[in-house]
Amino acid sequence: MPVPGLFFPCMARMHSRKRGKSRSKKPLNRAKPSWLSYRPEEVEQLVLKLAKEDHPHSRIGMLLRDQYGIPDVQAVTGKRITKILKEHQLLAEIPEDLTSLIRKSIRLKQHLEENRKDMPVRRGLLLTESKIHRLVKYYKNTERLPADWKFDQSKAKLVIG
Repeated sequence: MPVPGLFFPCMARMHSRKRGKSRSKKPLNRAKPSWLSYRPEEVEQLVLKLAKEDHPHSRIGMLLRDQYGIPDVQAVTGKRITKILKEHQLLAEIPEDLTSLIRKSIRLKQHLEENRKDMPVRRGLLLTESKIHRLVKYYKNTERLPADWKFDQSKAKLVIG
């Protein structure tokens, strides 16, 4: 019997009982690597430069890792990428994970309009909208979204573009 409160790395997915895929994890040592030559101000400027090129914050982290050799922005600057973007008013109004879920629901809705009897897609749309509503609730509680913000499938295409 598992002990309550402990994290088990083999937890099941949200809407299926499948296990997650294994992938690389961040190192436990959160200190700045000794071999890294970038100063915190330089890393912040790189983050801002990439954000102004319309890269989402998840891609900024990967670009810094792959092209500039910066393994962890937080270890170097002491701030996460989203905090840096928020300080400089470059953070998107709608969070990136919510945006991608809304885009997915738009694609599923378009598919359903063409293929009305596709029941697996109908269930996928239901599950996706359920995730959207759960995320909206979280972002309202953390004040990342305004309290009166609502997800509306008919207006979603206009909001996301």
